[in-house]
Amino acid sequence: MSLVAKQPLAFGAATIGNLYREVSDERAQATLEAAWDAGIRHFDTAPHYGIGLSERRLGAFLQTKPRDEFILSTKVGRLLDPADRIEGDDMAFEFAVPRTHVRRVDNSAGGIRRSLEDSLERLGLDRVDILYLHDPEEAPEGLEPALEQGLPALAALRREGTASAIGVGSKDVAALTAAAKSGLADTLMISGRFTLLEQPAAEELLPVMAERGVAGVAVSIFNSGLLAKPRPASDARYEYAAAAGELVERANRIADVCEAHGIDLPTAAIAFPLLHAAIEARVVSASSPQQMEQTAQRAATPVPDGVWRDLVSAGLLDAALVP
Repeated sequence: MSLVAKQPLAFGAATIGNLYREVSDERAQATLEAAWDAGIRHFDTAPHYGIGLSERRLGAFLQTKPRDEFILSTKVGRLLDPADRIEGDDMAFEFAVPRTHVRRVDNSAGGIRRSLEDSLERLGLDRVDILYLHDPEEAPEGLEPALEQGLPALAALRREGTASAIGVGSKDVAALTAAAKSGLADTLMISGRFTLLEQPAAEELLPVMAERGVAGVAVSIFNSGLLAKPRPASDARYEYAAAAGELVERANRIADVCEAHGIDLPTAAIAFPLLHAAIEARVVSASSPQQMEQTAQRAATPVPDGVWRDLVSAGLLDAALVP
């Protein structure tokens, strides 16, 4: 059993890094406590989320818990350098925080080591369980050099015991597939590429992962919000931008099928990724205790097999994805 398979539902801490809107320290801690009370013991963060705020808040919470009772992942590849002067906010990256630092991509061995050291300082912990190379496809030097530098550097940290498992976190199927084929990755975090709405990861990536024993963690399973409510909101987001009309229509058609079976769209979206054997965990998020409790209830709700069959019949899901 892989590390992530032990905890198949994870909390994604971008929201407590003030993704889209400000969340108070008190509300962030209460949300994390609600996740813990719901049985979640797998937490994911990154320096990118609120330029360090997510790591600091999550670390402050996890320091109060027994270290052997939770799985923690963070990411490397973006260093946070102090800004020359604090000016404006970070909403260009969708985080409602002061722009105290600037991000600098660095996938070198030295940069990755420094990134982890900085993360551990913010977290107040001495190790992480999983370390991901974050969005290597965005590196100025290109994807291939980023992976050629980054993955061996991560493997060195794994040998040293600072991380138990390594991999890549990305929305880019080509980057994830290359990482799966490298022979170095234990775990891949697949962002938005295997969801109830769309499944481009199913064509090549997931079969390669299954063949090579690489564990998958599905994140952005609501496609940035489009599948997060029983019916898509008028201002629903997709890929962090306004959702196109055809995508909203597709989400509504999926919701029709779900409602016919007595469940709602987010419940099916949470359940869907585990239909594939290569996906061993899903990441959910929340920005309030109430939202966390509702999401946990949905995650615990069984989805009738008929939902998947009817989605296939409606042309909304590939029959090959239904066991």
